[in-house]
Formats: sequence, structure tokens, C-alpha cells
Amino acid sequence: MSSNTPVEPRRTALDSLHRSLGATMTDFAGWDMPLRYGSERDEHIAVRTKAGLFDLSHMGEITVTGPQATALLDFALVGNIGGVKVGRARYTMICREDGGILDDLIVYRLADTEYMVVANASNAQVVLDALVERAEGFDADVRDDREAYALLAVQGPESPGILKSLTDADLDGLKYYAGLPGTVVGVPALIARTGYTGEDGFELFVAPADAEQLWRALTEAGTPVGLVPCGLSCRDTLRLEAGMPLYGHELSTSLTPFDAGLGRVVKFEKEGDFVGREALAEAADRAAKNPPRVLVGLIAEGRRVPRAGYDVVADGKVIGEITSGAPSPTLGKPIAMAYVDAAHSAPGTPGVGVDIRGSHEPYEVVALPFYKRQK
Repeated sequence: MSSNTPVEPRRTALDSLHRSLGATMTDFAGWDMPLRYGSERDEHIAVRTKAGLFDLSHMGEITVTGPQATALLDFALVGNIGGVKVGRARYTMICREDGGILDDLIVYRLADTEYMVVANASNAQVVLDALVERAEGFDADVRDDREAYALLAVQGPESPGILKSLTDADLDGLKYYAGLPGTVVGVPALIARTGYTGEDGFELFVAPADAEQLWRALTEAGTPVGLVPCGLSCRDTLRLEAGMPLYGHELSTSLTPFDAGLGRVVKFEKEGDFVGREALAEAADRAAKNPPRVLVGLIAEGRRVPRAGYDVVADGKVIGEITSGAPSPTLGKPIAMAYVDAAHSAPGTPGVGVDIRGSHEPYEVVALPFYKRQK
């Protein structure tokens, strides 16, 4: 086979169902994924006000087990994984030796010596390779479990009620960033109270063979209260409103967690060394003394939409760059995240604009997130 032969995108266990629902499909990180089913604005608003159902089976699950599984993850990742209790989860990152971010992750502690690391689809192989390499010398096994799981997410204020009607699991006792094994309509699942939308919700890790049964049950239970199927397009605007970073936009190997304003995930106080410790300590010192650029929110005064890569300007000079931008269905205005120089990062800084095809459009600098749900 020629190296130039196009590679067919992978399909999730729900592929035929998405097509039967009329989904617009797109190639995302090597997967054929639903972009939208109808109006992405309607899907977005459904998640904010009622509930949305997502297929996230493109995410990368990696299982780490063994007597030194905790020690391995504490060495391989920047977070204090040993401090995660069984049944809980933690947002963290895996960095290079120079401090550059390889990926942001969620780590679930399933048992004393068993963890599930969930990587972004575009970085799953990179994370797997790094963990395998870093496991040398540790009594721990790293297993690629991407084929073992389908991942469904139900997100939005109605999601607890929908899921409660289908499971005997104690959802009231399930805290944010926690997960427990259970069954949903008889389907064995890891039920996690996590998400990427800024709303309450759940992510359900199940066997691929059970995915369609679960999707249909959630749809049947949720339709009367307004649940709709949702694609990747509205997931992006939801996470943008919630100020959540996306790898390849707000995060990259050229940035450390401190450059991204996420230095809190780096735990220098944990025991032992970890990959990138020295470089990250230097980055923390630089950020404290003289931050090069700061991640901020921007809200348009007009209607023109900024896109990733557009210049942020002030006083006729480039002061930063847009990392993500889109119309905000919740705010009714275009919004963006951008890295700007520290002198222009304070909320309300006057004279800031975005260069949109040669026109400097005025934008208001605001603190992130743009949207925070009422608890």
C-alpha cells in the first residue's frame, strides 16, 4: 500500500445510528464523528437548559495497573495521583521534560492499584507511548484499552433526573469528578460525574457492544424533558463559554501549564521526582515574576466572529493571538479566548481589538469563564 493512500477514519459503535439520525459527520482526530444533527445552536441551548446526549467514543482510554501504578503515574504526570481516593478522578497533564504539555487528561482511580487515564483522541497514542516509556523500572502495566470502551455523555440540568430513571446507582452521592461502577438499563458502566460543557452531567464508559442499547434508553428517557443528540460543534461552543482549554488551541507542547494559566495542576509538593519538574519550577518562577502572555476572554462589541490564529491588537500593535473563537449562543455575541501580553490582560483594558481580515474590531477583555452554571 502506498504511503499516500488515504486512511479511512475509524467509526464508533454508534456510527450507523448517527447516520440514521441524519448527523453531519466529520473527520476528527482520525475518527468519523457527528458534527451536528440539525442546528448546532439548538443543540447548545438544549445542553444549557435541558440535556444533550453525546458520543465521545473517540477519547483514548489507557489502563494502568500493578503494585507501583500510583508511583508510575506520580512520576509520569504533573499531578498528585497518589492523593486521589478510590472512586474519584483528577484533571491533570502529562508534560515533556522541557515542561511542554503533551496532553491534558482525566485520571480515574478505579481501585487501590488500578487507574484509567483518559486522553484526548488526537493525543491518545502519544500519551500511551509516553506512559509505556516512563513505566520502565516500575512494577506496573500500561494497557491500551481504546477498543474496550464506548463513551457516552449526558450533559445538562436535566441529566441527573434522566440517568436516575435508568440506574440504581447513588447519583445523589456521586460528587463532581467522581466515578463509580454500576449498571444503566442492565448495562455495566463506569458512571462518572464529569464533562466538558460547563453543566452538570455524566460520562458513561461501557463496552462498545452495549453502546446502542444505552443510547436508545437515554434517548427514550430524556426526550420528554427535552434531551437531544448533540455533535462536536456544540460541544466546542459549550466548552468555550465555560473557559475550558482545548488541546491544539489553548494547550500545546510550546506551552507549559503555567503559560496556560493552569499551574495549579502541577504539584511540586508530591513525593519523588516527576518528568518536567525542573523545567516547570523555572516556568512557575517566570510566570510569577513576569508572565509572558496571559489567557483571557474577549467579548465582541460587534458581530464579526474571531477565529483561531487571528491577531489581537492594541495601539496599532499586535499584543496577542486568538486561540478559540465562535458565536456564543448563551451571550448572544461572538467570544474568544486569547493569549495577550500581561499589560493588556486585566478585565476592562481599553483599546483592545481583533484584526479580522484587516479590520480592527473592538473587543472587551473579560475574566474566564464566560459562563458559569448556577448550582
